[in-house]
Amino acid sequence: MSGLETTGHRRDGHSVLEHRLTVPLDHAEPTGERIGLFAREIVRDGGEQRPYLLYLQGGPGGRADRPAQLTGWIDRALADYRVILMDQRGTGLSSPADALTVTARGDAAAQAAYLAHFRADAIVGDAERLREELVGDTPWSLLGQSFGGFVITRYLSVAPGSVREALITGGLPGLTASAEDVYRRTFAATARRNRQYFARYADDEANLRLLARHLADTEEILPTGERLSPRRLRQIGIRLGADLGFDALHHVLEDPFVRVAGTRRVSRAFLADVGAIVNHATNPLYAVLHEAIYAQGSATRWAAHRLREEHDGFAEDADPADTSTPFFLTGEHVFPWQLREDPSLAPLADAADLLAAKDDFPVLYDPEVLAADGPPVAAAVYVDDMFVPFDLSTATAETLHDARPWVTNDYAHDGIRTDGSRILDKLITLARR
Repeated sequence: MSGLETTGHRRDGHSVLEHRLTVPLDHAEPTGERIGLFAREIVRDGGEQRPYLLYLQGGPGGRADRPAQLTGWIDRALADYRVILMDQRGTGLSSPADALTVTARGDAAAQAAYLAHFRADAIVGDAERLREELVGDTPWSLLGQSFGGFVITRYLSVAPGSVREALITGGLPGLTASAEDVYRRTFAATARRNRQYFARYADDEANLRLLARHLADTEEILPTGERLSPRRLRQIGIRLGADLGFDALHHVLEDPFVRVAGTRRVSRAFLADVGAIVNHATNPLYAVLHEAIYAQGSATRWAAHRLREEHDGFAEDADPADTSTPFFLTGEHVFPWQLREDPSLAPLADAADLLAAKDDFPVLYDPEVLAADGPPVAAAVYVDDMFVPFDLSTATAETLHDARPWVTNDYAHDGIRTDGSRILDKLITLARR
């Protein structure tokens, strides 16, 4: 086959191959505009004849892992596979889509039309082109974390014959769930995590309320140059969904203030920590496309923003001084004002509004195909997952032709980061049972 360009180097007993090819922006129009796709392949010495495993990372909008050490899940994977780390379109070295490149395409309508081609269906099309270049008609194995599991579910809906086995961690989506269905559940899960967190670190709840009151009255500037608002501060709650998130968040909130000439101010260290959590300069597609991953034939219309008022503790105008009502951090929820407060997102805000209003995104999953045929699907389903609702995942597992779920409360959403070798070993065993 032609079109694939490959370079390589050696790394500590491994060959590292870097693949580049072009793919259609719109796979329905293969002769139209093309964009670049990049994938890094790692092969352990002696493993040249092993089958391929494509890793699909979480997101949307996250580039493939750049492991500083070949440890954890990737070490376990290399014992059985040649591992492919593909930068999903618009990320990393795959024709990056950000405020600079997307705004160059024209007005908000042109930007939105371009960004509409960056969902799971297009990522699967890219993966299929890469598979054909590397192994022809031979099926390969898939590993997906979080949104990567959504991509795998799309893959199994349209090309089950291309997949030898599918391994999913925290990423079985609801097949027909709307954005509203998802966010009602994730707000409830985030409230539960807030309560657990404040039960452990009671002083942090007081600090959060004090910070919100302070930020309403005092201008505090993030390292990226914009004012930190009380509502944006609450977005640090996305850390609550991680295995090690409670302690990491506590280290942000434990001592946020300093005294300057007798006046209370927020420390520069605190602002740097918050800025690192809430700024999306390195992954703008996460915010711009986050609700679009749930859009299937209807507009999302900023579902998380509309639904937050339904849940105690999340109202945007909640009074932090009123201790008779909860005052919660938000989680994996993207709000329209966020795209105007974050300088890295502001140029794309109008396009994001158009995407939120788009009512003709195609359906991503085919329950009939998923039930009728397909490879074994071994999936870690986390009972306490704050981002991917447990009941939707288990319902999908019941639909899949050959699902082998591992239901556990040993991990939060990102268990693959903290105990990846054990989790992957468990899934490989299930898939080959």
